[in-house]
Amino acid sequence: MKLAIIGAGGARTPLLVNGLTRSDLPIREIRLFDPDRARLAVMADLARRRCGNIPITTATRSADAIAGADFVFISIRAGGIAARAHDEATAMAHGIVGQETVGPGGFAKAMRTVPHVVAYAREVQAHAPQAWVINFTNPVGIVTQAVRTATGARVIGICDTPTELFEEVCHALDVPSAESYVDYFGLNHLGWVREVYYRGIPQIHRLWEEPDRLARIYRTPLFALDFLRDLRLLPTEYVYYYYRAADAYANVARTGVSRARVIEDLNRQLFADLASPSRDPVDVYERYIAARDAGYMQIESGSAAPRAKSLWSEVTGYDKIALNTVRGIHFNSNAVIPLNVENRGNLPDLADDDVIEVPCVVNGNGALPLHSGSVPKAARDLLVQVKAYERLTVEAALTRDRRTATRALAGNPLVPDAETAERLVSALVLD
Repeated sequence: MKLAIIGAGGARTPLLVNGLTRSDLPIREIRLFDPDRARLAVMADLARRRCGNIPITTATRSADAIAGADFVFISIRAGGIAARAHDEATAMAHGIVGQETVGPGGFAKAMRTVPHVVAYAREVQAHAPQAWVINFTNPVGIVTQAVRTATGARVIGICDTPTELFEEVCHALDVPSAESYVDYFGLNHLGWVREVYYRGIPQIHRLWEEPDRLARIYRTPLFALDFLRDLRLLPTEYVYYYYRAADAYANVARTGVSRARVIEDLNRQLFADLASPSRDPVDVYERYIAARDAGYMQIESGSAAPRAKSLWSEVTGYDKIALNTVRGIHFNSNAVIPLNVENRGNLPDLADDDVIEVPCVVNGNGALPLHSGSVPKAARDLLVQVKAYERLTVEAALTRDRRTATRALAGNPLVPDAETAERLVSALVLD
């Protein structure tokens, strides 16, 4: 098995390589590509330190990395962290929380990123036509839909957010996640748990009846317990930006520091520490990842303390979801994993070709979505509105049409009106 990672200069590449090479997959080679040659060299060195005897090679052209691969992982950040910082600051200047996957920040990232990912997907079609594309690139749902719209590449979108919530819920209910089925539906960064079954018996009602259990689910203070009991659904953490948009904006405005700036500082320190001959590179990297994870959503939620590490972090994370997806396909194992795939009538409130995020059976045929059915009324309007925005954003990113871009952003729930959308389209870097 040959694997390729596009965007391998990203900070999580060593985690991904480590997980893949320590698995039972018959990997013969992993090829890495990133246009930032300096970052690629650093991340390749870190990746090689714990990969055993599996060759980790770098390529100067993406086509060379992709050629003959069985799986191609794509995780890129067009414009780098500076572009994210610009997007977040621009959104905040217009009274909207800055975040790289939802609202204006997610829109700008999609507009910059989609053309590059589509180009890579076309290279996969040309140089590894039977390969599966595993897309990590945010915003995952929009980017995955763009690849499906513009190419014939076999693409699956991956996010660790649903799986983390599944683990939290099952632990709060004291049922083993490996023996449970979580009824989940939505879009990437806009999903809800509707029910949890353990040996065929519904469990989620216990959360509404026992506040102490319900309070254990979210490690960051995102949703009031009374709100969740009335909703009768468990939203993923990113739904916070829709349900509590004003609070998210106020919390960021109060600190005066965006998440992008925090990561920028962490990145700067990471590379400075890695350049020091007295520091152990693996230890430096692990401390960096821990610090980055601990600060996740701390600013936006107004949390007074960093987020504690999950007790079940060993089974969650992009690298674990990616490994489980590849194993499911390679070993034809019928693993059940929440993934971003084409709807095909699964959620009747959305179009058949919309990319949605639902539990899928993963085997040699790819990721096959399990039936979810009609969306509960409490979530339907928001789901339909965001999907309409995503659809138009894909069109705008592929056509580069300014009018379509303005229509798309005006349809985002976090943007108050068309005039604001037009100003944001002018202010955000789209190329």
